[in-house]
Amino acid sequence: MAQIFKIRTKKGGLPPGTLIHVGESKVEEVKITVLDYDIDQYREFEVEDIDQCIPLKDTLSITWIDLVGVHRLDIIEKIGSCFGIHPLVLEDIVHTEQRPKMEDFEDYVFIVLKMLSTEENEDGEDGEDIRSEQVSLIVGKCFVISFQETKGDVFDPVRDRIRKSKGKIRGKGADYLAYALIDAIVDHYFFVLEDVGEDLEILEEELMNDPTTETSQRIHELKRDMIFLRKSVWPLREVISALVRGESQLFEESTGIYLRDVYDHTIQVIDTVETFRDMLSGMLDIYLSSISNKMNEVMKVLTIIATIFIPLTLVAGIYGMNFDYMPELHWHWSYPAVMIFMFIMGALMAMYFRKKRWL
Repeated sequence: MAQIFKIRTKKGGLPPGTLIHVGESKVEEVKITVLDYDIDQYREFEVEDIDQCIPLKDTLSITWIDLVGVHRLDIIEKIGSCFGIHPLVLEDIVHTEQRPKMEDFEDYVFIVLKMLSTEENEDGEDGEDIRSEQVSLIVGKCFVISFQETKGDVFDPVRDRIRKSKGKIRGKGADYLAYALIDAIVDHYFFVLEDVGEDLEILEEELMNDPTTETSQRIHELKRDMIFLRKSVWPLREVISALVRGESQLFEESTGIYLRDVYDHTIQVIDTVETFRDMLSGMLDIYLSSISNKMNEVMKVLTIIATIFIPLTLVAGIYGMNFDYMPELHWHWSYPAVMIFMFIMGALMAMYFRKKRWL
């Protein structure tokens, strides 16, 4: 919670449009890759200066500018100046704690998404951690600019389709490219959910066999992951719904059919997340019930043992009194007789408890 307030206070009192990078700087050097293509030709190259992309802005070919590293404010500001991007949009790009959203500026559409992935736990324990990266898209008439925080993404299938001219992507516009990038991000959610589902199966088996305090800790970690997933996916439904409704003129009606498919996938992801949340709530209840039952079993055994020894303690207490005139006190067989009597009494009580199914 303190970290959230720290993020908010970094920009307190500053005028709108002030560029301040909020988040972790995940790469040292900024990398800008350009893919320029149409149905007949394809080029892919890296640029050191965004000025090299300006001649491609008004061409008829489709240009995809992929920038990795949003912490370099001078480069972000220069991109905004070259492509006429509003300062408030640039502010949102460098603020990596944005929720998924879509804003239409007529000349371009600004989209914020969360790209999710899973990594092995840093502490070496079973299960995986969910990692999130903000991806921002600027979709123009003939160009798409993507902003990423770190190297490595889920866009390799899209790049492969462009390079090898697979499918319809080379014959479509920038809106179809934007759809392909959004679809790649949403499809990767299923891989994340598959990993979470495997963790849930392992956790459920552990919960049934031998739950421990680590089990409870893992349940709470997964509940936090589900809350995080929900915050990342639920707003995305609104984003894609706005694109499907045709609120932007830059997205053609033919692309809307594909966007509806992405919308269906988003609904499936949301349903799966809600199902996992319900399962985790049930697991937590099962864990608490299991621990309570274990405690009850222990208390039952201790209570039965104490109950069996109560009459035995009574007999031992009576014959432990130092009176001279007690029956059987001076009898030769008194000790073994009392011991046999106490054993029989305990055995009969144990048989009675077993018959009542208390044991």
